[in-house]
Amino acid sequence: MKLHKEGTMIIAGSTFGLLALNFASFTLLSEYVLITWPLLVLSIALWAIILWFFRLPARSHKAAENELVSPCDGKVVVIEEVEESEYFKDRRLQISVFMSSLNVHVNWVPCSGEVSYVKYHPGKYLVAWHPKSSTENERSTIVIKHNSRHEVLVRQIAGALARRIVYYLRPQQKVAFNEELGFIKFGSRVDLYLPIGSQVKVKLGEKVSGNHSILASWPD
Repeated sequence: MKLHKEGTMIIAGSTFGLLALNFASFTLLSEYVLITWPLLVLSIALWAIILWFFRLPARSHKAAENELVSPCDGKVVVIEEVEESEYFKDRRLQISVFMSSLNVHVNWVPCSGEVSYVKYHPGKYLVAWHPKSSTENERSTIVIKHNSRHEVLVRQIAGALARRIVYYLRPQQKVAFNEELGFIKFGSRVDLYLPIGSQVKVKLGEKVSGNHSILASWPD
């Protein structure tokens, strides 16, 4: 299993810390087997969970050039027309995917094109499904202009547990399918804002896979 680079320091630190903890327990508490062995089992389980969280699956999309791929794993929690006030300042079709702590937390580019806008916003840590999390939580906003001249806004949103948003894209950068957009650590959410008239390919409550599931296609 391949591990994501964002987990390097956390995996190294947790490995050292758990090894030190168990070395100390078996050295100082060797006669208390009801403490040392359960602690060892719990340490191995915790280490495995950390490795699982930072897993990086090998995926390639099957999308056409006019389709948008899900930027993340999770469940579709919003499909509605809304007013997007930060960049477009007009009505857009919003599709939101909630990522639980068990999902792969890599974020992928949803379409090919050129990055036209990037901005990071510090903020609160409301639960990711809260209606105000899109505008009040810590978040990043990235806009990609597709070759059709349509634009899609991708917003990474921190949740109650997510305390770090990582994004790799910069303005004027050319991007393509299968490239990483960023990473969100622990439970979180990703919003997409598309042109009105985009054809939605998913339903509310549907589970989607990042860089694989088709969320929508561009309007004609």
